[in-house]
Amino acid sequence: MSSGWESASREDLLTVIGLLQRQNEELAAANERLTARVAELERRLGRNSGNSSMPPSSDTFGRPEKKPVPKSGRKRGRQPGADGSGLCMVADPDATEDRIPAACTGCGRALGEDDSIGFERRQVRDTPLTTVKVTEHRAHRCRCTCGTVTASPMPEQLAGSPSSYGPNLPALAVYLLVFQHIPVERTAQLIRDVTGAGVSTGWVGSLLPEAASLVEDSLNLIRALLIMGHVLHADETTTRIGTTRRWLHVACTDFLTPFHLAPRSRAGADAGGVLPHYRGVLVHDSLSLYAGYGSCTHQLCGTHLIRELTATEEDFPDQKWHQQIRWALAGLNTQALRVRSGQTDEITPDALLLHLKAFHHGITVGLSQHPRAEEREQSTARNLLERLRDQAHAVLRFADDPRQVPFTNNCGERALRPVKTS
Repeated sequence: MSSGWESASREDLLTVIGLLQRQNEELAAANERLTARVAELERRLGRNSGNSSMPPSSDTFGRPEKKPVPKSGRKRGRQPGADGSGLCMVADPDATEDRIPAACTGCGRALGEDDSIGFERRQVRDTPLTTVKVTEHRAHRCRCTCGTVTASPMPEQLAGSPSSYGPNLPALAVYLLVFQHIPVERTAQLIRDVTGAGVSTGWVGSLLPEAASLVEDSLNLIRALLIMGHVLHADETTTRIGTTRRWLHVACTDFLTPFHLAPRSRAGADAGGVLPHYRGVLVHDSLSLYAGYGSCTHQLCGTHLIRELTATEEDFPDQKWHQQIRWALAGLNTQALRVRSGQTDEITPDALLLHLKAFHHGITVGLSQHPRAEEREQSTARNLLERLRDQAHAVLRFADDPRQVPFTNNCGERALRPVKTS
């Protein structure tokens, strides 16, 4: 019985073979795209706070395993011989309450303060019950014998309305809003519950523009001091105002920390009034908007780089270049910390040469194992390696000036953390 192919011409067979080859090439290309897509999705699924800049609260899947802490053998709690931490009694208490027995337990005679021969002391610390105190100001008008009526003016700090809140209550509301990051609704509720003042959310929300105008001169001074500083930390994070997602920017030091709301862009960062004029060392992550500030030098956050190298190690466990680069960065940071703590005067040339050679050799090996892809987006590993190669001076600046330039951007991240935890 004939299968049908025996009678087909050679040209027909070549046509079918060509069609099958094209289909096979298309399937192979589709398979390559899908394989790359699956690998990218698995990489994203495996990201957590230990190998990326994601916060610990996002570790729903792939939570990093904590290494077991070896037991010290000591019992829990305060150790024998350790100093106590109880409250100390004060020599001059704010109030004193004398408790004298009413009558003698022997004969029943009435006893008084003159019968005291000593006493036992106890001191209690507590806050007074906070309630709103209403003070009425009466500005009198007086008539003189000459017939002239003279009126006393109201104090300047009083509002023009017949009834208003004094300065302490608005100060408390602004403190709760700005420093403690408590939302407007909860601030109003807290004040109502604690003080009894029936403040509204509209009143609480109206305080911020007034407070901002009062501290404008102080903010200008803070900006000027930041611009003149040698090291500055910059970072940004998301926050919500009502139902709107906004970006909060910070450019700070350990002692000065101004915030401002603006889009996550170069113009948004410029709106803070600090970065466009800064000429020192700017510490930040590798976000591209900070790279545009050419008037200052840069230090890339080493913690972010360590996390990215850890993520790459999880993606390519058979390769070793990421471990080598991470070892070099961690080793240089250890040497820099010794200089900063005063254990040594500088990073020794031998230690510096050892870690720098490991750093650059690791980059060379990694680039050879992750060549550039033609006509498509580069892999995450390739992008990381090129950044380490092209911005090596910004990665390693902390080793050039270990006394002043830090390895991480922890200062900027700490400044933003209360916003994320409120």
